[in-house]
Amino acid sequence: MQTLQFTAETTSDGVIERDFTVGDIPGVLWSPASGPGRAPLVLMGHGGGTHKRWPAMTGRARLFVTGCGFHVAVIDAPGHGDRPRTAHDEQEIAALYKAREAGEPEGPVVVRYNAHLAERAVPEWRATLDALQELPEIGADGPVGYVGLNMATAIGVPFVADEPRVTAAVFGQHWPDALAEAAERITVPVEFAMQWDDEHIPRASALALFDAFASKEKTLHANVGRHKELPRFEAESAARFLARHLGRKDGV
Repeated sequence: MQTLQFTAETTSDGVIERDFTVGDIPGVLWSPASGPGRAPLVLMGHGGGTHKRWPAMTGRARLFVTGCGFHVAVIDAPGHGDRPRTAHDEQEIAALYKAREAGEPEGPVVVRYNAHLAERAVPEWRATLDALQELPEIGADGPVGYVGLNMATAIGVPFVADEPRVTAAVFGQHWPDALAEAAERITVPVEFAMQWDDEHIPRASALALFDAFASKEKTLHANVGRHKELPRFEAESAARFLARHLGRKDGV
């Protein structure tokens, strides 16, 4: 098992923020500055073209820590943030920009590239979870949640499908093409977000992915608006969902 090493630490507004590495995987762990000895862990993925400290990641992490008392970990996906891009990464990103400039659908490129990233990222998330559960404030027997939209859904669905330690998950805003088979193996509670007027992901595609989950408890949140107009209150909804299933206070 790869060892987790902390490389920096700051504390503000009741939240401890620690940079870490697991092998060559960089990440951030946000934790309550005070409270019970152990707390649930939320693994949170970032979207395509962003990174572990993207404002949405930092904001959601602090919401989950201060509102629910969770630990929250984010790692840079392959080719993102502090991680170098491969020649394949550069090729796929160029193909995406080419499709965008030509006014062609982006979905085929995004689905293909995200499936490739998931093959690389799922083992990294598993190694990160192994290492985080070695920490006394998290432990190996506590509940674990996963939160991730867009590219983080493409990575999170196959990860959660094969990871029995994850007991609840928040997904959304992705095509079903490469994910339906894995979604059919997910039975934990799921909250799923989509944009009703998404210019990239047709409604039928988003609904097909939601329908594929085998979970007996799954909730669909469909909001009016385009792809990047997901309401901020969905983060608060995710916090309530996780608090309900991971067993800590719900202060949001």
